[in-house]
Amino acid sequence: MTTADVSEIVCAHSPDSDDAYMFYGLATKKIRSRRITLRHVLEDIESLNRKAMEGVYEMTAISYHAYPYVSDKYVLTAAGSSIGDGYGPLLAAMRPMAPEEIKGKRIGIPGTMTSAYLTLKLFEPDFETVVIPFDKILDAVKEHTVDLGLVIHEGQLTYSKEGFHNVLDLGRWWKTKYNLPLPLGANAILRSLAPDVKSECCRLLSESIKYALDNSEEAINYALQFARDMDVAMAQKFVGMYVNHYTVDCGEQVPVAAQKLLDMGFEAGIVKKQVKLEFVR
Repeated sequence: MTTADVSEIVCAHSPDSDDAYMFYGLATKKIRSRRITLRHVLEDIESLNRKAMEGVYEMTAISYHAYPYVSDKYVLTAAGSSIGDGYGPLLAAMRPMAPEEIKGKRIGIPGTMTSAYLTLKLFEPDFETVVIPFDKILDAVKEHTVDLGLVIHEGQLTYSKEGFHNVLDLGRWWKTKYNLPLPLGANAILRSLAPDVKSECCRLLSESIKYALDNSEEAINYALQFARDMDVAMAQKFVGMYVNHYTVDCGEQVPVAAQKLLDMGFEAGIVKKQVKLEFVR
């Protein structure tokens, strides 16, 4: 396959403020390529994980937890990771609770292929899993459908104003225990694409992230249309948590952390396939 064979790359990512911020330069044509055009598709992360197993999109956001199941079709790009460095998905409850109390409880999770779920299973393997759309998890906790909710995305910042209690921050636990950042989201690209197309996609994504960081106010204003119940200050805080130097380039620490997470998951029987992470630039 040559570059001439590929004119449009479908780029799938979640409709979340951090992803919107990351792709701002590309979505608004501030960052362009003479060789390829990107068409954006927005879907929730669990749907993207499932579709990546079938190789539906040329470039797609996935959970790091999903990589072993899609590694036959995709490699990861060095740009585009969402990493929690001392913070991350958290368990929320309607009452104060010690982390040790979650054993055996009913917990609402946003999907079994999310990195948040894998990390929680490593912390405490014994709980009842209830899969709920991520934006309905706190409602389920409030309605006592579940005892606790595994909160991702903006809910990590908004839970307390709704009266919920933070039982466990998985990113803080991971950092304290292993002194590593917690790899959550990744960006993947089809192996079958020509090397020059893959490298051009990587360049475009990296440039888009750098553009957003260099023009943060306009990028935040763009991302706000995708932010649920967030004002500018909160959106800035959330985006700042997950779009950073690790997102521009994963460096050396993120691959080490992600490999450890997946290897531990495999040893615990949570991840069914052992893989060696591969990144392209």
